[in-house]
Amino acid sequence: MTMRTRFAPSPTGLLHVGGARTALFCWLMARHDGGTFILRIEDTDLERSTPESVQAILDGMQWLGLDHDEGPFYQTQRFDRYAEVTQTLLDEGKAYHCYCSKERLTELREGQMKDGVKPRYDGRCRGLDTPPTGIRPVVRFRNPQDGDVVWEDLVRGRISISNTELDDLVIARPDGSPTYNFTVVVDDMDMQVSHVVRGDDHINNTPRQINIYRALGAETPVFGHVPMILGEDGARLSKRHGAVGVMQYRDLGYLPQALRNYLVRLGWSHGDQEVFSTQEMIDLFSIEDVNRKAAAFDYDKLDWLNQHYMRSLPAEEVAAHLAWHFEALGIDPADGPALTDLIGVQADRVKTLAEMAEVSRMFYEDFDQFDPGAAKKHLRPVVAEPLQALLARLEDQVDWSPEALHEVIHAVAAELEVGMGKVAQPLRVALAGTAVSPAIDKTLWLCGQERSLQRIRRALDFVAMRAAEA
Repeated sequence: MTMRTRFAPSPTGLLHVGGARTALFCWLMARHDGGTFILRIEDTDLERSTPESVQAILDGMQWLGLDHDEGPFYQTQRFDRYAEVTQTLLDEGKAYHCYCSKERLTELREGQMKDGVKPRYDGRCRGLDTPPTGIRPVVRFRNPQDGDVVWEDLVRGRISISNTELDDLVIARPDGSPTYNFTVVVDDMDMQVSHVVRGDDHINNTPRQINIYRALGAETPVFGHVPMILGEDGARLSKRHGAVGVMQYRDLGYLPQALRNYLVRLGWSHGDQEVFSTQEMIDLFSIEDVNRKAAAFDYDKLDWLNQHYMRSLPAEEVAAHLAWHFEALGIDPADGPALTDLIGVQADRVKTLAEMAEVSRMFYEDFDQFDPGAAKKHLRPVVAEPLQALLARLEDQVDWSPEALHEVIHAVAAELEVGMGKVAQPLRVALAGTAVSPAIDKTLWLCGQERSLQRIRRALDFVAMRAAEA
């Protein structure tokens, strides 16, 4: 069997991380077997589907690097095909028109629930000889009334559902528009999908769909139902736990490589290995190794992975993502050091790219004032001498490398016979406006010569003004 998998989201909101994990699993299965990965947009819910949601899906897939081989296909472009298959089932007696009103169905359901019976359609129109006039009927699939639907689930093992638990589901509405369980079968049949991997909230749909496959004489795909993702409190992951949309993680400063690595480990493992390259994921992933238990989302582990990738990926690759965050802050990355240099200094000091951009503002734009506490402690009249000595040396400095700048600071401290801290801390506040920055030689280097000299002069003016007020 040629491996053909598909990811088929409904464009009614963001691309959720649960859907993204399902897409990743399907993508890895196809890549592992040299098969085909299909993207299908299930947009038959005309009231809730939006172009913005479609774009969010496409953007999220692209950002995560989950390229599709076929598609995207859109169900709204296949209504003629669904109508054709519906008519075939009607002609063969495998489907029938149902004229029951909403009121009757509601009354039926309420009565069954009152009696403690599982709500299901009672088949009133199954053998109807004379249809009523003036009513636009739905089309129901004639589900088998005995036997069981059994399949070997790739994740959960053997599952068996009795046909007596299923009713005759609606496959076409009064206006002729098809329903979810029907369109999925027709699409997967036409697209020759061999493996359907999806969330375990679809388990109840699977026996219904298998019966439709059989009615159409189509080969049934292999199914695998993966567990849901939970929040740290054990409840289903939702907005109250934080970000749930894939592109929200981009906005928060996570690298796609980190999120992809994190998602593959949510419910799947290969020994104790935590970090996987894309090729390792492709080589090692097996859907049969996915755990049946739901996995909890752990932001600390995602942060750890993100920092790992910020440090280990080529700086040029990280810089391409970091530039987006600078632009989001309204900062032009061209107004300061090369982003590749910045990453080498800051990657160990922050957890996300958003944090890196925020704490690196000082290298790209001027600050309005010194932090009051830092200035009070470190920009006292006594620091005028070391700052003047630094300024004199740095004005003529040709080699603006961290190593050379470290030697300058060390030489000034030695010349004045003071500890490095007596020179470095006033310099740090002068350059950064606060008492916190990377190593002082790296801070000088990233600020650049012109900006550094300008800020030292500004600090000296501040010190002089403070001395005058004393």
